[in-house]
Amino acid sequence: MLPESAKSYLLNAIYQWCVDQGHTPYILVVVAYPGVSVPSGYEKDGRMILDVSPRACHGLSMADDWISFNARFGGVARTVDVPMAAVAAIYAAETQEGMGFADPEIPAAPPPSSAGGGAENAETSGKRERPALRVVK
Repeated sequence: MLPESAKSYLLNAIYQWCVDQGHTPYILVVVAYPGVSVPSGYEKDGRMILDVSPRACHGLSMADDWISFNARFGGVARTVDVPMAAVAAIYAAETQEGMGFADPEIPAAPPPSSAGGGAENAETSGKRERPALRVVK
């Protein structure tokens, strides 16, 4: 089994192969994974297939830990953010050739902390946001 750190390299390679062959690259995403930000209503059985071809999405970024792009869903422009760990497969839509990965383990929610105040935790508990750095003095 390959280490998780190899996943981004494999996804990029298969994506490029699909595009070079004139195929449509699709990724299969586990939507319950923390940090996944996709429009609701398009998932089936807790998974969502996303067309990441150059004609379907704009501003595609496949970094080491995240996939991010803009696309239209039902005519409405949306930003999609997917942690690399939430990707279960990448493949060519036309041939179904590609690579599948082990289903990600959904991390258990951390217990609520008493530090930081309850109102702040209540505000952010319903949202799934991409991690960000901030300056602490």
